[in-house]
Amino acid sequence: MLFQADSAFMKEYRDHYFLKAKQEHYPARSVYKLKEIDARFGIFRRGMHVLDLGAAPGSWSLAASERIGTSGYVLACDLQTTETVFPDNVFFRQENVFERSEAFEEELSRLAPFHVVMSDMAPRTTGTRFTDQARSLELCLEAFSVAQKTLMPGGSFIVKIFMGPDIGELLREMRPRFARVTSFKPKSSRAESKETFFVGLGFKSLAGEPGSEAQNA
Repeated sequence: MLFQADSAFMKEYRDHYFLKAKQEHYPARSVYKLKEIDARFGIFRRGMHVLDLGAAPGSWSLAASERIGTSGYVLACDLQTTETVFPDNVFFRQENVFERSEAFEEELSRLAPFHVVMSDMAPRTTGTRFTDQARSLELCLEAFSVAQKTLMPGGSFIVKIFMGPDIGELLREMRPRFARVTSFKPKSSRAESKETFFVGLGFKSLAGEPGSEAQNA
């Protein structure tokens, strides 16, 4: 067992993106997935307001903050805390997305609408594929529920999902609300990983949602 653990550690240590993240002072290799998504779809611009769900340890928030600059901001939350030191334009909150505190809901209402809502949330894996996929879908649907309430018209939604037979449920929810919905598998995702990302572009706000007045003006 010790040999297996050591082998797993060495595989991680030798990983190109793991080493690159350490060299560039990001807390996790996942930062390069978001950078690839941004390079492909042109998500971020200066001055944007971003909501980051499942933000710990903070790599996505850091990458977004670099792209939006000091005139924008990132509201980040995660069930876990993080020791990452964020720049002044990132505000981290320890929150359970399924049991959001009243204070956090008030903060969401005050800061919405957002240009981008993004979720790198993943379930605590069990090793049972269908269970993990079902839990991943549950997280994605909750992230999309938050996005529908907080995105501005024309905004973007990025969400990670474990591929499985039920992904059509998320796509059926997303497609009517965006001008374009597509999947994207970054090169920085491990080859054996079942994860992919759905990207929604051009959010269509409904009457009564944040920013709907601007769309209907």
